[in-house]
Amino acid sequence: MPDYIYLQAIGQDSHRFSEDKKRPLVLGGIIIPDEIGLAGNSDADVILHALTNALSGLSTEVILGPVADEMCRKGITDSREYVRKALATLGTIELLHLSFTVEGKRPKLYPYLSQIRSAVAELTGLSSESVAITATSGEGLTAFGRGEGIQVFCLASARYLL
Repeated sequence: MPDYIYLQAIGQDSHRFSEDKKRPLVLGGIIIPDEIGLAGNSDADVILHALTNALSGLSTEVILGPVADEMCRKGITDSREYVRKALATLGTIELLHLSFTVEGKRPKLYPYLSQIRSAVAELTGLSSESVAITATSGEGLTAFGRGEGIQVFCLASARYLL
């Protein structure tokens, strides 16, 4: 009998682009140059928000919403802090792999994927090889594919040590 069970959880988040043309676009903890940021109370890092939600799915401890809102009220708007808070709820759950799908017409993410993967890996304690990111325009079929915002799904794979 194994002394662990495998778990998976899906996290999703989406934000529309900000009307503030000076707001930076932050994705995976990386500032994407020459792009308008996303609207939100925090830095609106949709990749890290989807990750936080996936981690909450593993631990069943909700971070985005009540906890993150309180952090924002205290001036903590860096989404890496939400991820750290979610990681702290994992207990004996060992994170193994993350897979992200980003949907949006813009920006073109390919030039930044390696940097984002490395940043997420460092934040979560995984190797870059354990963090996968794909991007799609969605062929313009959704608001994200038409360039109104960005949507991200994150699948987190883990094992629960018994």
